[in-house]
Amino acid sequence: MKPFFFPLMLTACAVLTCSGNRAQSRLKKFIESHVSVLQPLSRESNLAYWSAATTGKDEDYRQYADLDYRIKALYSKPDDFRFLKEIRETGDIEDPLLSRQADILANAYLINQADPDLLKEISGLAAEAEKKFSTFRARMDGREVTGNQIANILRNSRDNVLREKAWLASKQVGPVVAKDILRLVRLRNQAARRLGYPDFHTLSLQVKEQDPETVSALFDELFHLTEKPYAALKSELDSILASASGIPVEKLQPWYYHDPFFQESPQTDDLDLDSYYKGHDVLRIATEFFSGIGLPVDSILARSDLYERPGKNPHAFSTDIDREGDVRILCNLENSEREMGTLLHELGHAVYDDYKDYSLPFLLREPAHAFTTEGIANFFGRLSRNPDWMQAGLGLSDAETESIRQAATRHARMRQLIFARWSMVMFDFERALYRNPDQDLNALWWNLVEKYQRIQKPAERDQPDWAAKIHFIMAPCYYHNYLLGELFASQLHAHLAGILKQDPKGVRYMGQAEVGAFLRKNIFEPGSVYPWNEMIRRATGGELNPVHFVRQFIY
Repeated sequence: MKPFFFPLMLTACAVLTCSGNRAQSRLKKFIESHVSVLQPLSRESNLAYWSAATTGKDEDYRQYADLDYRIKALYSKPDDFRFLKEIRETGDIEDPLLSRQADILANAYLINQADPDLLKEISGLAAEAEKKFSTFRARMDGREVTGNQIANILRNSRDNVLREKAWLASKQVGPVVAKDILRLVRLRNQAARRLGYPDFHTLSLQVKEQDPETVSALFDELFHLTEKPYAALKSELDSILASASGIPVEKLQPWYYHDPFFQESPQTDDLDLDSYYKGHDVLRIATEFFSGIGLPVDSILARSDLYERPGKNPHAFSTDIDREGDVRILCNLENSEREMGTLLHELGHAVYDDYKDYSLPFLLREPAHAFTTEGIANFFGRLSRNPDWMQAGLGLSDAETESIRQAATRHARMRQLIFARWSMVMFDFERALYRNPDQDLNALWWNLVEKYQRIQKPAERDQPDWAAKIHFIMAPCYYHNYLLGELFASQLHAHLAGILKQDPKGVRYMGQAEVGAFLRKNIFEPGSVYPWNEMIRRATGGELNPVHFVRQFIY
């Protein structure tokens, strides 16, 4: 791959400074020693997790838990942390790559400066809880049902009783894992407070270079910007769903919204996007698309696990095994619009990892931030409902494309509004969960669902429905990054439309090699050389903000 060059670091002056600087020499030796241990350990851990996710075997989950603990233990050494603090406080690190690695290491060490036994307990409990969640299969009428079966019932069934059973089945995992999650929260808080932070949520954001108050203010701004449009959309949606189900609007319950958490847009008219994908191979379409924009994914797919089977994790993800080119995705594909979007999303993560600059130091061969890789994944995942993209990928006629354009545009708006409000539920709930895990969390969950999503709680319902979301286990204090990623995706879309000299409302991207070239040079290859806010500013010419998201989907 073409290296990403940094002229600032190639001057003779910089070279001489580096060679003569004792602090830099000490830091360089420290990093080399650290990476010599971390790199093989990280690879083993990622392989163990992959094996656990694809087989569901107890021994794989135990091995992953052990390796995860060993990595945390590596970052828990107080002498190493003191060295990093001291070296950063000297201000003598003039080499920007070394300085950036010191910042990344210091944050990684900070969050792990807890008692080793406590870290081991957290790792083991998290792995056990995730295993319970991943291998759990809900039951309906005495038989096991998969996540895809539940989703299909909620999306397509006109049987109100069956819909309710499916929704209730989707929550059955909650009581199975709720106590484990609460124990994890308390243990994580215990570790955070020993480091001087009020709770784990605050610590998690700050070590990822995010200010909790800034994120909260951004979400508050989005709440107010979307309040009136969402209220109007929800009122219209409720009328449609109630009429389709033969009930009054006031009788609507959560199982009428086509998704277990109402985080995705319901199908509300005769337009069935799945019907356009039926008979087409979503894997072939995705492969040809990424090749056409100059980001081939054949080698990624060759290493991946793509179809549903017993014992396999039902949730899609992408993983970079070794930061040296072994990038894989896990999916449970079927030929539907939903799975087309999922595949594009996960391949978005994967190309971000696969097309990095491998000449960078190991510690910098990662995305600038978790939400920037989510942004790239969202950028691609949105295309499954883009009528122009669908025309090119599915061979639709002009008449077919125009027949779905209005409805597809309405769906996109609905989808983004619904997901934004759902993300607000997750952010507020998780923040409150870590602030006080002893409060009535079942009531808190439904209060937030009612505030942000305008969904009423089923009568007398008092179950840990919040615990049916796997992210509280496997990705704590992370979910807000999905919405930040949506903002980044819209900002990137607007910028690329300008580069391509196309109307942002009609960019199809299919066959546009300039897209892949821009992404590689400006986003993928820099890795984490720059903090996320600087990378976005360099790539798009502006700070991350909600303006492009609002323009694209709301007004």
